[in-house]
Amino acid sequence: MSDHSHLKAENLFSCKGLTAVVTGGGTGIGLMQTLALVENGAKVFITSRNEEKLKDVAKKYGGSNNQIIPVQGDISNKQGIEKLVKEIESQAKDGINVLFNNAGIAGEGSREGYEDVNKEDAQAFSSQLLKSEFKEWDDILHTNVAGQYFTAAAFIPLLNTGAKTQKGYASQIINVSSISGLMKSASGGQFAYAASKAALVQMTKVMAQEFLPLKIRVNQIAPGIYPSEMTAGDSDEHTHKSDLSDTEKGKGLPAGRPGKEEDMAAATLYLASYAGVFVNGQFIAPDGGATVASPASI
Repeated sequence: MSDHSHLKAENLFSCKGLTAVVTGGGTGIGLMQTLALVENGAKVFITSRNEEKLKDVAKKYGGSNNQIIPVQGDISNKQGIEKLVKEIESQAKDGINVLFNNAGIAGEGSREGYEDVNKEDAQAFSSQLLKSEFKEWDDILHTNVAGQYFTAAAFIPLLNTGAKTQKGYASQIINVSSISGLMKSASGGQFAYAASKAALVQMTKVMAQEFLPLKIRVNQIAPGIYPSEMTAGDSDEHTHKSDLSDTEKGKGLPAGRPGKEEDMAAATLYLASYAGVFVNGQFIAPDGGATVASPASI
């Protein structure tokens, strides 16, 4: 009988030997991705501005082999990104295999009370939208689009090194966008956030094509509603995880619930593991059916 062990899930979806970087890896979706990678054999560098939280996550979930390495840094400026790259480079001599561009921000002045505004009243609707500020738009687009661009650009050499040292694996960038960049709605008044994520959707396609000569793949995950500090408002100080169980968020989806960490882990592992090495320039939208039930650009 021939051997088909290469088709077993534990081999297909293995991340053994891989080194990943997850920006914003200390909470929310970034933490879900980090845990999925670590539980399947990867070493993960997690980054954010909150060093104390990163260290606690590494201590709680990194295991005896210290599979999670915290690196404090800020992706909103070149100096912060350069600091991250240098520190990770000093600890990853063989480069990295996956960069999760996950860090992002949301929220703007027009969101508060948006659902209650009378959109048929031109003056009321105008006043609602004008509660946003140019500075809020600047900050959101700066972090969610420019920050992802400069982070990807800075990690290219480490990804290139990783591709040369890890046999059978083509390095990749996985941009974490959002269904807010696909839906034909303002995500409860988050016009700037939706615009930033739509820009990231397009930028991912451009990167995938432009990075072909480097043999660096670029894919994306566009999550729906998941428990995070962004959707829940905070995270547990001990687990660093968020909870939506006492809210109505996600209940109106065809799936009848918000996403769980298992759902995000499944999407993460498909793209990041050896199972996804034939995938380039694509996106996965683990969203509970949101983009099917509501008008969207897919």
